Amino acid sequence: MSVFATGAPAHTLDLRCYFVTGAGADGSIASVPAIAAQAAAGGAGIIQVRSKPISVRDLTALAIEVAAAVHEANPATRVVIDDRVDVAAALMPDHHIHGVHIGQDDLDPRLTRQVLGPDAIIGLTTGTLELVRAANEYADVIDYIGAGPFRPTPTKTSGRTPLGLDGYPPLVAASAVPVVAIGDVQQDDAAALAATGVAGVAIVRAFMNSADPAALAAAVVRSFDSTPNHGATPRS
Repeated sequence: MSVFATGAPAHTLDLRCYFVTGAGADGSIASVPAIAAQAAAGGAGIIQVRSKPISVRDLTALAIEVAAAVHEANPATRVVIDDRVDVAAALMPDHHIHGVHIGQDDLDPRLTRQVLGPDAIIGLTTGTLELVRAANEYADVIDYIGAGPFRPTPTKTSGRTPLGLDGYPPLVAASAVPVVAIGDVQQDDAAALAATGVAGVAIVRAFMNSADPAALAAAVVRSFDSTPNHGATPRS
């Protein structure tokens, strides 16, 4: 299990079920706010607003709509913006936006913390042991890392080798912050991934294509709750 960093931002994050928004089967994002609200109602702790390609204005409008729907469904669910620190800064806190998830090529995590302030949630994409160790240098300013892909996924091409179940324990052991698995994760993968020590799973297509997003979220949360060695211990 990870050793959580002393002096890092004081958040109690529920990372067990983490919904990353995407396009529906028809390529539309019209259904995203409703799906996000249902996922939140089912217990998803984090919703990341991501839709690529999309203009900044359209991302901003989508984020406002998603955050309003999520807040009404479950005020405990946190909403973060993918990549765009400027959009997150513009919308926090009046629009129920709580932070940002940044990639390796986005704004430096320390500058991100300076821009967004001490209360913002900041996640960072990794996926290799080298990247996880590099992320530890930012353990005092980030809240968690995403690590993937778990398996190949059409929603995002990272160029990294899929980790599979065996790839996560070394990353969890090396990380100073909680780890969230991502990359074509399905509901049935949650228990096995929880057993590797990750704090949660990020799910995209399974939510977007689900007939019952609330039930999907609840099932993922139950999988983590029934796995005693998962890494979802909150930092304080």
